[in-house]
Amino acid sequence: MSIVTPPIPPTLEEGPAWEIARLFPHQGHWDEGDYLTLNQMTNHFVEMVDGRVEVLEMPGKEHQKRARRFADALDAFCAREGVVGETVLAPYPVRVSRLRFREPDVVFAFDSRRLGNDFGEKPDLVVEVVSQDRERDLVKKRRDYAAAQIPEYWIVDPQEKRVLVLALKNGKYTTHGEYGQKDRAESKIVKGFEIDAAQLLA
Repeated sequence: MSIVTPPIPPTLEEGPAWEIARLFPHQGHWDEGDYLTLNQMTNHFVEMVDGRVEVLEMPGKEHQKRARRFADALDAFCAREGVVGETVLAPYPVRVSRLRFREPDVVFAFDSRRLGNDFGEKPDLVVEVVSQDRERDLVKKRRDYAAAQIPEYWIVDPQEKRVLVLALKNGKYTTHGEYGQKDRAESKIVKGFEIDAAQLLA
């Protein structure tokens, strides 16, 4: 998803209620409390990076359906196999470091206490469906999720027609598996969980 934060117009007589916007901190000066307050006020995708808030483009229907298919399949597997865990769909912020929050498309944790009401921390698995801003999902979030020591990162890439499953090793992600439309993608950390890649790429 690309950043869609609008510029402030030259006069306050047009556009949104900029007087309200001015009640919030300037970019670069947001803290955790400011961000979480804003996040509770909206159902948009809002991330925070080093004290700056980034309002992301809302995902389309196909993007959301892919995320839902993964979450539904994982929930069904856990229920069937007796695996204890919790799955949350975006928008839901995850703290990856001080003054940095990301919003994965799907978040999973074996210990539900890691997924609080307002935000999650140290989940076991996250999923991103690649959006128009490919660098955000393929580079920036990969770096942030590795730094946060999230054990597994799934990247669903409809444009390249592949599902990439990354596993954390010595603080960096390595490829656990790369799957095309005819393959079954499998998790490393959720033992036994697999899903037809075609379901996520269709």
